[in-house]
Amino acid sequence: MRSQKVLVVGRGGREHALVRALAQSGVEVLATEPNPGMAQLARAVAVAPSDTDGIVAVAQAETVDLVVVGPEAPLVAGLADALRASGIATFGPGADGARLEGSKAFAKDFMVRHGIPTAHHRTCHTAAEAHAHLRAVGAPIVVKADGLAAGKGVVVAQTVAEAAAAIDAMMKDRQFGAAGTTLVLEECLVGAEVSAMALCDGQRLLPLDLARDHKRLLGGDQGENTGGMGAVCPVPTVSAADIARIRAEVLEPTLAGLQWDGVEFRGVIYAGIMLTKDGPKVLEYNVRFGDPEAEVLLPRLGSSLYGLLRAAARGDLSGVALPSSQDAAVTVVLAAAGYPQAPRTGDAIGGVGAAEALPGVQVFHAGTALDAGLLRTSGGRVLAVTGMGATVAEAAATAYRGVACISFDGAQFRSDIATSVR
Repeated sequence: MRSQKVLVVGRGGREHALVRALAQSGVEVLATEPNPGMAQLARAVAVAPSDTDGIVAVAQAETVDLVVVGPEAPLVAGLADALRASGIATFGPGADGARLEGSKAFAKDFMVRHGIPTAHHRTCHTAAEAHAHLRAVGAPIVVKADGLAAGKGVVVAQTVAEAAAAIDAMMKDRQFGAAGTTLVLEECLVGAEVSAMALCDGQRLLPLDLARDHKRLLGGDQGENTGGMGAVCPVPTVSAADIARIRAEVLEPTLAGLQWDGVEFRGVIYAGIMLTKDGPKVLEYNVRFGDPEAEVLLPRLGSSLYGLLRAAARGDLSGVALPSSQDAAVTVVLAAAGYPQAPRTGDAIGGVGAAEALPGVQVFHAGTALDAGLLRTSGGRVLAVTGMGATVAEAAATAYRGVACISFDGAQFRSDIATSVR
């Protein structure tokens, strides 16, 4: 009997984490244009993640048992729909479900229609409308580009002037291209932020442990907003009561709302949550594993991942249980010089092998490339170093031991990842 075969779409840190966990499941893993870390574990297929027809053709020719779509853009573009139409089991929602991430305005309308708690907001289609709303409500206020902006289309403005500048940058200067044609302006919520993810088979939810992302570039949650500078899982400071409320008030109503709207969602429902004094409120939806949250969630699932993802893709999570993991995981992101505005590429990277040789350390590639056999930076977030331990403090110490082994010119990383929950 041949081994099961999985195709992973995408080439970032999240996809490296997917490939590693799937390989631990004993399946053969293929990957679209894999990064150097993925290429050590998966067989490369020469097709871009954006090439829908090419991916369908490869999946058919390779007779894969499952396709796992990592990034959001192919999902918004309908890749999962095309794969399912060809009879290929796919983990990831169709374009109708992916609109929850593809359009923040759509997501806010969805939450309002289905009674899911979220911040008060206004959707604005012109700069004049946005400025008028800003004058009416003042600051602090959150300015969000409606479309996909690689996790960077959000400005938490503390002053009216800062918000006005963000509106002009997005709508007039097209900082995020077409993603900023429409803006969502919303109240600035106060509280602790967590990432709540659940596997979904279209009918059932299987919630994963909560994680916490660290979005700001600098320690103490200062500096520019980024795609994520680190993560921790679980989050022991969140009470069992809050976890129960997140499931009852956010995750289950989200699935019910999708079903009401006629959407069969098979993939990851991700809700970015602010735990306010009035309870959990949704900041945003994603429709895939978070990054860098995947780098703390997936190592804790390990060899069970293939069975979980295939069950969800086939529409039947009944009787499936998550493995019990007592370990904590902490990820520290190493970013390139100039990130997030103008990341520098081409710097030589050393010490990855030494880091991975340490007990409890895993290094996930994100923005790396091989140049004549030498590993170099090729993107903003370069590597994610994950440490495992019996406690969050132990996991963080392990991760930072790994970070200390790695070097490249201009490397940026935060030294306070997970301190808020240790």
